[in-house]
Amino acid sequence: MRKLKLQMQVSLDGFVAGPDNEMDWMTWNWDDKLKEYVQQITEPVDTIILGRVLAEGFIPVWKERAADPAADSFTHKMVNDPKVVFTQTLTENPWENTRLATGDIVEEINNLKSRPGGDIVAYGGARFASALIKHNLIDEYHLFINPVALGRGKTIFADLDTRLNLQLVNAIAFECGVTVLCYNPAAK
Repeated sequence: MRKLKLQMQVSLDGFVAGPDNEMDWMTWNWDDKLKEYVQQITEPVDTIILGRVLAEGFIPVWKERAADPAADSFTHKMVNDPKVVFTQTLTENPWENTRLATGDIVEEINNLKSRPGGDIVAYGGARFASALIKHNLIDEYHLFINPVALGRGKTIFADLDTRLNLQLVNAIAFECGVTVLCYNPAAK
């Protein structure tokens, strides 16, 4: 069965966006080792899943970056890998190489996981990631802890009905200031 990986940028105090969706606090001057880490976790991925809100910015940005003749293989992967956008509002698909998922999130994800293929990566946004977490659909958490505290904002753990126990797989501090915490769901 395919694995679903969540890759999210998070503040020290657990927020993935500011109260007004601000994301200007994220560290993007990644060092080579962090870039290698991301390539390593995304190499076995052949499907990207996103919530509609994030997709509206994510898909056009990567497409624009891929138009640059100097674009690297990771950029092309972000464009060329099939995407599934989870939405309750879109009725027409504005993107190439993308399918809209409008059904029950648990059924849609379990259907994706049961199909042949590589791993699946989820990039969010906050509400979408919260739904994945609430329904125990994530197999690997890759939380990119940024060296900033926001005080308030949007979290991906707000919709939990019960405690979520995780098992630390690794913790890696990178020169750029980001620390990646990788967790798997703890055995019940």
